[in-house]
Amino acid sequence: MQVVADEHLADVAVAAADVLGSPEDAITRAELLRRREAGEVTLVDVRPHEEYQAGHIPGAINIPIAELADRLAELAGDRDIVAYCRGAYCVMAPDAVRIARDAGREVKRLDDGMLEWRLAGLPVDEGAPVGHGD
Repeated sequence: MQVVADEHLADVAVAAADVLGSPEDAITRAELLRRREAGEVTLVDVRPHEEYQAGHIPGAINIPIAELADRLAELAGDRDIVAYCRGAYCVMAPDAVRIARDAGREVKRLDDGMLEWRLAGLPVDEGAPVGHGD
């Protein structure tokens, strides 16, 4: 029974890595908070505008995943990008890593997402950013 379970778990791990990317692509909340405080990263929420407006990590820029490739130039080139989405198993942040990396940018994804951020009791902003055209 253990052998069968181990074989299936290995298959699940490989499938998850294919979809969610490598663990090396991720940073923890603690690392994000430290690097954001130091001004080392640009935080990008890749969820749709409506989800961003309902609640986002303070200081995050909203660029929905469908717009990211066309809007990467808007992001400061001297800071790494950290992308996040709905939660740990949301595929938009790993997709953002691939898109930004293909464009030559340094990028990580938050290892969890907005759901876990809220559950941890961390600050959440609501509404569109000032000057947002939507």
